Amino acid sequence: MTLPAINIHSSGFWFCLILIIGVFLVWYILKRRMDRYELKESKAVKGIAGVLILLILVYLIGALLSSPIINAKKYQQLLTVEDGEFTKDIEELSFDQIPLLDRDSATLLGNRKMGSMVDMVSQFEVDTIYSQINYNDKPVRVSPLRYASPIKWLTNQAEGIPAYIKIDMATQTTELVKLEEGIKYSTSEYFNRNIYRHLRFHYPTYIFNELSFEIDEEGVPYWVCPVKKFNIGLFGGATVGRVVLCNAITGETTDYAIEEVPQWIDRAYSADLLVELYDYYGSLKHGFINSILGQKDCLTTTEGYNYLAIDDDVWVYTGVTSITGDQSNVGFVLMNQRTMKTKFYKVEGATELSAMDSAEGQVQNLKYVATFPLLLNIDGEPTYFIALKDNAGLVKKYAMVNVQKYQVVGIGDTVSECEEEYYNLLLKEGIQKEAEDTRKVQTLTGKISKIAQGVVDGNSHYYVMLEGSDEIFDISVVDMIQVIRYEIGQEITLEYKMGEEVNTVLSIQ
Repeated sequence: MTLPAINIHSSGFWFCLILIIGVFLVWYILKRRMDRYELKESKAVKGIAGVLILLILVYLIGALLSSPIINAKKYQQLLTVEDGEFTKDIEELSFDQIPLLDRDSATLLGNRKMGSMVDMVSQFEVDTIYSQINYNDKPVRVSPLRYASPIKWLTNQAEGIPAYIKIDMATQTTELVKLEEGIKYSTSEYFNRNIYRHLRFHYPTYIFNELSFEIDEEGVPYWVCPVKKFNIGLFGGATVGRVVLCNAITGETTDYAIEEVPQWIDRAYSADLLVELYDYYGSLKHGFINSILGQKDCLTTTEGYNYLAIDDDVWVYTGVTSITGDQSNVGFVLMNQRTMKTKFYKVEGATELSAMDSAEGQVQNLKYVATFPLLLNIDGEPTYFIALKDNAGLVKKYAMVNVQKYQVVGIGDTVSECEEEYYNLLLKEGIQKEAEDTRKVQTLTGKISKIAQGVVDGNSHYYVMLEGSDEIFDISVVDMIQVIRYEIGQEITLEYKMGEEVNTVLSIQ
C-alpha cells in the first residue's frame, strides 16, 4: 500500500517495521490466549516487545540526532551561496522569453484546450503537474493527460495516454501534442504501471523526492525522479544525490549521479527543497537557539517563488528578508534546479507582496488580482514583472514595479506598452537618464532621386534618397514643413545623424 524504500534513512521504512512487529505481537498474544500471568512471564512476548521498544527508541534518537537542534552548523553549510552581480548575471530578456502566465493561468488554458478536443475529453483530463521547463530556449509548462476515471483507465490502458499538453508561457500558445505511442507509465496508472510502483520495484532502496514531468529536445516525455541523499544522521540534511530518468512511454529507466545529469533536464531539485535549504543557510548562521530567540543576522525567504530561464537552465527566484518579517527585502536569491548552484543579490527594496499590492492599487477600480512577480532586468533596474488577472483568471494587463521604489508602477495592456510607460516613469523620477546622443552631425548635398511619404506615431514623415547614395533620410514634416516643396530632381543639402537603417535629418537647405 505505501511502498516504503528499504532504507534505514526512510521514515516510512521504520514506521512499517514498527507496525509489522506491533501487529505480530498482538497476533501472537491473541493466538496464545494468554492470561495476565502468562503474558507477564512469557519470554517470547518480552522479546518481541523489547525489539519493538528498541526500534521506537532508535527511531526517536535518530530523529533527534538528525535535527537542526543539534546539527545547526551542518544544516547551515548544506548550501553554498555566491554573491552575484545583477546586471551581469541577469540579462534583459526579449518579450518572447518572458513567461507571462502563472501556474493557475496555465491550468486554465490547458483545461480549455482539453475541452475543445472532442475525441479525447470524454476519456481523459489534464493532470495537475504543469512542470515549468526550458524547451528550445523557450519557457513552457508541460503536463501529461490522465485517465478521467478507473472505468476510462480500463477501456484505454492498452493504448496508454495519447498526448500531453504544452503551453508556451510567453506567447500563451497551447498545444495538445499527440504521440505515436501512448504514455504507459504515469501517476494515473494502476498496478505495476503506476510510476511510483514501477520505480519502487526497479530501485527498492531509493528514496525519491518530488517527481516532475519533462520532455527532451525532441518532445519525448520523461519522468525526472530525484533520489534523496541524507547528509546528517539518519533522517537529516536531505539533498539530491542521484536522478533516475524514466521514459514515460516505454518505462525504460536510466540512473545518473547528480553531477552527470543531461543538460536538457531542468528540475533535479524541487523549488520547495531549494527554498528549505536556503532557509537553513539564512537562519542558522549563529546556531539553532539564536534562530528562535535572539535572531541575530537571521534571514529567510519571502512567501512564494517564481522561475527564471537563464542559459538553458531553470532557476528558482525568491526574495530574502529579515526573519522578523518586515515589509522590505534585503536582496534575493536565484537557485539552479539542475545543479543547486545558488547566487545572492544584495538589492534592497519592497517585498513581492508589497509590489503586488502596489500594482493592484493602480487598477483598483477594475478589481484585478496580481500574480506572484517575476524578477526582470529592465534597463539595468531590478524590476518586478506582474500579470494582472480578472475574476475569470484571464490576464488583462501587465505591470512593472521598481524593486527599490515600488511606488513607480508602469501599467499596460501589452508587455511593450507596459515597458514603455515604466521607462518613462524611470526618466520622470530621475532613476534613469536619457541616453546621450553621441552621433556626429554630417552634411550631404545632392539631387533627390526618390521621395516617399509615411506616418510614424501619427506624424507625417518624408523619406528621401539622393543620387549617388544608398542612404535613406528621414525628414519630419512637423519639424521641417518646407520639405513638401521639394520634388525629384531638385538639389538639396541635408544635415543629419547616422542611424542603423534610416538617417535622421536635422535641417534642410
